[in-house]
Amino acid sequence: MNLPIRLRRAARLPLLSPRQWLRRLGTWVGAVLVAVLAVGFARAADAAQLLSARLLDGRPLLILALAPAGLALSVWLTRRVFPGAQGSGIPQTIAALHMTDPVAIGRVLSPRIAVGKMLLTLLGLVAGASIGREGPTVQVGASAMHALGRLLRLPREDLRRSLVLAGGAAGVAAAFNTPLAGVVFAIEELSHSFEARTSGTVLTAVILGGITTLAMAGNYSYFGMSPAELDLGAGWVAVVLCAVAGGVLGGAFSASLVAAAARGLPGVIGRWLGRHPILFAALCGLALAGLGLVSGGATYGTGYAQARAVVEGSATMPALFPLLKLLATVVSYLSGIPGGIFAPSLAIGAGLGQWLAGLIPSAPAGAVVLLGMVGYFSGVVQAPITATVIVMEMTDNQRMTIPLLATSMLAFGISRLICRRPLYGALAKRFLAAMGRRAG
Repeated sequence: MNLPIRLRRAARLPLLSPRQWLRRLGTWVGAVLVAVLAVGFARAADAAQLLSARLLDGRPLLILALAPAGLALSVWLTRRVFPGAQGSGIPQTIAALHMTDPVAIGRVLSPRIAVGKMLLTLLGLVAGASIGREGPTVQVGASAMHALGRLLRLPREDLRRSLVLAGGAAGVAAAFNTPLAGVVFAIEELSHSFEARTSGTVLTAVILGGITTLAMAGNYSYFGMSPAELDLGAGWVAVVLCAVAGGVLGGAFSASLVAAAARGLPGVIGRWLGRHPILFAALCGLALAGLGLVSGGATYGTGYAQARAVVEGSATMPALFPLLKLLATVVSYLSGIPGGIFAPSLAIGAGLGQWLAGLIPSAPAGAVVLLGMVGYFSGVVQAPITATVIVMEMTDNQRMTIPLLATSMLAFGISRLICRRPLYGALAKRFLAAMGRRAG
């Protein structure tokens, strides 16, 4: 065999192939880019909430104008400038993973949508909406990786899909500074599998994204460090109570969003408001303002500050905080503005756990707070492993792994009795159906 043939064969080996090295390098660059975007988005979200607080400082009634105007403007921009940017971003990413038409995928994961998602989420936070940035970060990460895949001209659909999956996973990992949660989220929620062809890409993206996040933001836990423990014994009644409360409330929350996505608001008024989305958004803003005034401003924004204070035991939320925050999150989602539900759900769960802790003197209050967080969050997303890992990593507490997992699994089962389909999967199915109708 002559030398040119040997060189050509050697160039096709995975270790020596220039084309495969170009793809690897592209994936690495993309993972770093996703982390940079996620960290920048997080800092911008913090700045947006700070701006909102400064605007309302000493002028609490200003929210009666700020929230309706902000939500109405957000919906107008969503429909006129960034069509398709509404909602969380996770259902859109799941839908894109099930699409085969490159043009349709490009519309869902376009750079324009990614930019709109970030800008309009920030606008919603300034206006006092109860939304998070994690769902939008998933779609932004998936969009960045999809654009990279087009640039690299990947020849196979499974390779392009693996990049989208990796972008979404890296987005979660960077948004929460929780690398393990990013991997688990990709398996349990985005793809519902762990294919051998995509596993290496996802792991590499999450690792590189995690390193970049550490370099930019440092090694920190979003909700601080919780030293709570729950020994086996009478205190384990907290596992059952938090799972039941979280599963029922989380399942009801998910069922209401799925029903609203399928049928909209009922009655003549609902149909009229459906034909006037900007007016409806303004009315949702008024409802948010009312909830915020009743709660003393605790329902505005992501809920990170409230959840962290509860986890660290440095503050006590009002007894009605979980219910008011839940209602504010439902109203924010129904308004049609871009924004996620991860952070508000964790804040609701923390408040729920704090309230339940008063009923369970045999269990440490700090442990019950963590169980409330994982119970409600698992009830909402119906992804029990992801919920457990996120709460464990975000509070830097491995001692509570078994109680957290038990609570999460039980809450998941109870939630399924109320909402038979996982929230993100059901919303992704509705999104695909809506796209099909528009294409038809």
